[in-house]
Amino acid sequence: MTETLMILLKVSVVALIACVGAGTSPSELTYLWRRPGLLLRSLAAMYLLVPLFAFGLVLIIPIERGVKAAMLVLAVSAGAPLLPKRLKKLNSQEYIFSLLITSSLVAIVAVPLWTALLGAYFDVTVELSESKVLSDIAKTILLPIMIGMGLRAIFPVWSERLSDRVITIAGVVLAASGIILLVIHREHLVGLTWQGVLALVGLLVFALFIGQLLGGPNRDDRTALAIACATRHVGVALIVATEFVGVRTVVLVVAYFVTAFIVSSIYLTWRRR
Repeated sequence: MTETLMILLKVSVVALIACVGAGTSPSELTYLWRRPGLLLRSLAAMYLLVPLFAFGLVLIIPIERGVKAAMLVLAVSAGAPLLPKRLKKLNSQEYIFSLLITSSLVAIVAVPLWTALLGAYFDVTVELSESKVLSDIAKTILLPIMIGMGLRAIFPVWSERLSDRVITIAGVVLAASGIILLVIHREHLVGLTWQGVLALVGLLVFALFIGQLLGGPNRDDRTALAIACATRHVGVALIVATEFVGVRTVVLVVAYFVTAFIVSSIYLTWRRR
């Protein structure tokens, strides 16, 4: 059952990312690249400041090995694959699409580097080669994006209509699979210490804050970056988490994403007022 749920989670993410690609134009793709200041702040928030804060929490708070591994997974899993669906009502679509593509490209270099350095430093067993990370990210993120963009170029009207339906279905499957996984392995959540809960909640709150701080003068851009920092990259996280020994890391990572989804939804509602 667990293996089936993991497959459903990954397939849902791939489908969502492909649909995002189907709604992306070349001008949206390069939006951030034409704004180096915003680009650097966004990448610094997602790939540097949030990871460093997570590592700091691991050093300061005495937490168990499973939570430590989950924190490491979340720290290295920067990105924003689900932003376009969640933030459709914001007036920052070009920024959101460009952030998705750019963060996925950066992940190819950043994820193997962070995982290799910090897996050894925090004494967390990671049976993960750089070539495997590169291959998995290319197959689950970049290839679906390219396929989606290709379909948009060939069948613009048809691909847009189909992508909206697939996004809805994939979103439901993703949420249902995650919740069922948590129910099946609820013993891993019941045994959490208050230090572990504090560390995971602290990471979520700080990520929202740093994204809000560095998102620039545009209110919607700040909201988008805050949610991107907090929710992390579910596709990358699942790739990395499945390589850790034991199912506990995967369960804790999924629990974080469910919590982050709820908290960021409340935050988004507040920001839209």
